[in-house]
Amino acid sequence: MTDRFDSDAFYAALNAARLSRQKTWKEVAEEAGVNASTLSRIGQGAKPDVNGLAALLAWSNLKAEMFIRGADQREAEPIAKITALLRADPKLTPTNAKLIEDIVISTYEKLRGD
Repeated sequence: MTDRFDSDAFYAALNAARLSRQKTWKEVAEEAGVNASTLSRIGQGAKPDVNGLAALLAWSNLKAEMFIRGADQREAEPIAKITALLRADPKLTPTNAKLIEDIVISTYEKLRGD
């Protein structure tokens, strides 16, 4: 299986964001909340861990799908989008988001046409 995540492209995009913001790599690490060694490893071609990736994507305002080879442009399933939106809602506790999610999925399964 070939690597799907393009670390080189991700690092190049991070570097462009860093330069446009006139930041050092140390400042990027501090602001993103990652270890400087994470940035060094990515710069050497290593894949970031999921928490580091999430932090750096948030810092840079980049989207993960930009760096996934072979990702097609199809839309996600509506039920998957709903679940993601519920879990991202800051007004809901994780427990309440899960409760609503269970109701929506159950209803969806009963009502969808085959």
